[in-house]
Amino acid sequence: MSVQKTYSSEKEITEIWKLFRETDRKMQETDRKMQETSREVKETSREVKETSREMKEGFQKMLESSKETDRQMKETALQMKETDRRLEKLDQLFNGQWGKLMESLVKGDLIKLLQKRGIDVHYILRDEERQGTWKERQWEFDIVAVNGKELVVVEVKTTLKTKDVDHFIKKLQIFTKLRPRYKDSKIYGAVAYLKANADSDKYAEKKKLFVIRATGSSASITNAKNFKPKNFEI
Repeated sequence: MSVQKTYSSEKEITEIWKLFRETDRKMQETDRKMQETSREVKETSREVKETSREMKEGFQKMLESSKETDRQMKETALQMKETDRRLEKLDQLFNGQWGKLMESLVKGDLIKLLQKRGIDVHYILRDEERQGTWKERQWEFDIVAVNGKELVVVEVKTTLKTKDVDHFIKKLQIFTKLRPRYKDSKIYGAVAYLKANADSDKYAEKKKLFVIRATGSSASITNAKNFKPKNFEI
């Protein structure tokens, strides 16, 4: 009995050692896999950090580029604004000089032209009589030809536009506010121009205004012979 028992014990011990070795192998394998996984995690973490760094650098460059583009756009806008201001100033100077020349030209022929059209005006109002303040705003009319019962207010434009015609008709309603002594007179309107845009001269005639074209050293009324002007008396 004793020999048999000893034999069993040795066999059990052998099995136990075998189990220990297998367990140790599996633990070592598991440890190896964990180390490999840890290495992969560290590598992935490094790659993520590198990608994050590159993205931050890229975003920073984009932000700096955007700021530079914005600065350049603002600078360009300021330059364009300054250029527009200078062009506008030159345009005003040019139109102002042309306007004065045209006013002189139209004034010289106006009374004769209107009399031929049955408007018996006799003289042109002085500068101070064509200007005035109404509702805290300064108003000025280019040329005003009058007699005792009728007057013709003339707007002079180097280039006539339809919006100029509409604006002038509104201005006509202000004249007797500035000069009440003419409130009982018949008030006619006329536009004088060197160049007309988009058939603005025809538009003016439809609005019952005299249309005067300046050409070279003279001026002429272009309305049809049977044209009847509107009385803008308010």
